[in-house]
Amino acid sequence: MATEQEATPKVRLDKWLWAARFYKTRSIARTMIEGGKVDYNGTKAKPAHTVEIGAKIKLLQGNLRKEVVVVKISEVRGPAAVAQQLYAETEESVKYREKFLEQQKINALFAPHPKDKPNKKERRALLNIKQGF
Repeated sequence: MATEQEATPKVRLDKWLWAARFYKTRSIARTMIEGGKVDYNGTKAKPAHTVEIGAKIKLLQGNLRKEVVVVKISEVRGPAAVAQQLYAETEESVKYREKFLEQQKINALFAPHPKDKPNKKERRALLNIKQGF
């Protein structure tokens, strides 16, 4: 009879991040790990590090920092619904993400984009303003 540890597959960190759909490809996951953008249990990890259930992973996804706890281990990339069952995001991470997204919405209000593209006359006027004429 096999113990629980023997029953769980051994999966590399870069492969697990790819299977959990944090990164689109394994090479991007590997680059992020090697670049120091991923912490495994509070320490810098290597792409070949074996993932264990209950481990805390801090990662950078786009401009957003996330902290997740490993719930299941899989080396197969499946649908998004299945991938979300591989991890649980911590409460602090959820609060930080909501606050960050709210700040981005507020910043967008202070820097509105014009509805139309400027015509030739308006572009020349903008260039003159930028060049100081």
